Amino acid sequence: MQTAIATVSLSGTLEEKLQAIAAAQFKGVEIFENDLLSFNGTPADVHRMIVDLGLETITFQPFRDFEGMPEPQRTKVFDRAERKFDLMQELGCDLLLVCSNVSPHSLGGIDRAAADFHELGERAAQRGIRAGFEALAWGRHINDYRDAWEVVRRANHPSIGLVLDSFHVLVRETPLDAIRSIPKDRIVLVQIADAPLLDMDYLSWSRHYRCFPGQGELAVDAFMEALQATGFDDLLSLEIFNDRFRAGSARGVAVDGQRSLLFMLDQLQRRTQVPVSGLPDLPARAACHGIEFVEFAMDERSAKAFEQTLSGLGFARAGIHRSKEVTRWRQGDINIVVNCDKEGFAHSFNITHGPSVCAMTLRVDDAPATIERAVKLLDQPFRQAVGPGELDIPAVRGLGGSLIYFVDHKSGLDRLWDADFEPVTEGGDFTSVGLTAYDHLSQSMHYEEMLTWLLFYVALLDVQKTPVQNVIDPGGVVQSQVVETDDGAFRLALNASQSRHTQSSRFLTEMFGSGMQHIALATSDIFATVDGLKTNGVEILPIPENYYEDLEARTDLAEEEIERLRASNILYDRDGAAEFFQVYTKTLENGFFFEIVERRGYQGFGVVNAQIRLAAQTRLAPRPTIPRL
Repeated sequence: MQTAIATVSLSGTLEEKLQAIAAAQFKGVEIFENDLLSFNGTPADVHRMIVDLGLETITFQPFRDFEGMPEPQRTKVFDRAERKFDLMQELGCDLLLVCSNVSPHSLGGIDRAAADFHELGERAAQRGIRAGFEALAWGRHINDYRDAWEVVRRANHPSIGLVLDSFHVLVRETPLDAIRSIPKDRIVLVQIADAPLLDMDYLSWSRHYRCFPGQGELAVDAFMEALQATGFDDLLSLEIFNDRFRAGSARGVAVDGQRSLLFMLDQLQRRTQVPVSGLPDLPARAACHGIEFVEFAMDERSAKAFEQTLSGLGFARAGIHRSKEVTRWRQGDINIVVNCDKEGFAHSFNITHGPSVCAMTLRVDDAPATIERAVKLLDQPFRQAVGPGELDIPAVRGLGGSLIYFVDHKSGLDRLWDADFEPVTEGGDFTSVGLTAYDHLSQSMHYEEMLTWLLFYVALLDVQKTPVQNVIDPGGVVQSQVVETDDGAFRLALNASQSRHTQSSRFLTEMFGSGMQHIALATSDIFATVDGLKTNGVEILPIPENYYEDLEARTDLAEEEIERLRASNILYDRDGAAEFFQVYTKTLENGFFFEIVERRGYQGFGVVNAQIRLAAQTRLAPRPTIPRL
């Protein structure tokens, strides 16, 4: 299939959009009429620019309010069509996208519409032009692709074809079976868009909330399987209206678009075992078996305080890097690396962001194959010099310029602790508090970035996404969405807010960019762990008394159980018989903090407690200084 994208999907000038589309390795572009009208040049100038960039103009769109118009409006729309044909010939484009009529003046009737399209086909054929008919979900008389196809079928003209748009089909929950019987040569264009499931009018839904496949919740996979049954292998294009995309980088959004189509087509081919033409050979999504380590970039001053915190959390020094100022801390299956080296990536990251998480390392089945897939999905690989005998661990750029490393047993990259580190036998300043493993990680990002990183993770790793949760922060609403493996070996929460006053947004300011805001560590006995933390002098986030009084009212927990939770500042949630316990450290430097959790068959993240935690952290946050005038 030939992949393309509509200029309306991106921000910027027409020239900037086209450059971004070419850089993202698209071959085709749909020119949106408003982009052409605002361009300071002729259609011929645009055509030359498109050709110079190695692109092809596949469609000019939209042509509105055409079929079913009474006289004298009918004559006028045909005159308007002739002017568009003139423009298209200058533009070097041979396909006009016609949307179903929404005008209150339009008349219904399949035969009337078919007659109009037959005449349009006759006129178009004289110019070497075609027209495609698309049913808008909010069309006045035609809002179903089946009716649009019937119009095209009855028009019976070789220059008239059908345009299918997944958004218009799926938001109306139109049955997909009829697609399978449409002759593939009568489908002239397929537009792909996903979207979250919302309860709103179709027009507003379409104009503000469309997104790329893999980012939303529509049944795009089922749509593509129905399309594949026709044998269609021609033009597949993205037409996205989204406020986040309009606020983002044109180049970044274009890359996301290409990545989304590659991901969608790869998954289609794997589900159906039917080859997709033009699709590069992609390794399978990486099976992730957990987190090998999280790395912090720090200077010596910050590292001293942070390592004192790690000791209080029960971690002990387990290794010193053979050639760098890097220390490994360990407890259970948890490895934390503190990098104070004065050269290299971590040093630069610390200068830019301050003391913070600069990398995470994931255990996968096949690290080289994971990197190969990442590169083919247009992710950015990363390499830096390594010392003699040290492992060259493959990595890609992650959120906020951080890194994601991949290790595996197959290629021996899981030997990194033996190869790169000298073991340390001395214990920590404090004893273990029973922490066993990473439970989940939490990243905070700009609101406009959230769909980008959601797509990044689900396209590269074999993970599922959970529904978006809206969490109430004292400073606004935070959107939170989790990507996780089926077995829970890897869980990652993505958080973003449009408000500048939420804790998530304040973290972005403190860190000078997006990054990992907190790490949740697992224990099998949270009460014993909290006792150990208290003994070690770790400060726990205090939870209001009112929370426990409410807990007593809404649960059947015994009074002594609630008192035990209260004494340890532990938050509690239940899902049927499954239970969840969570406790937080006070916020450390740069807005970072730790969470300790115990799961008893519970699969969620205690979202019911998020507002309580955020309010408690806000109360303890430093107040902004107001300068005196």
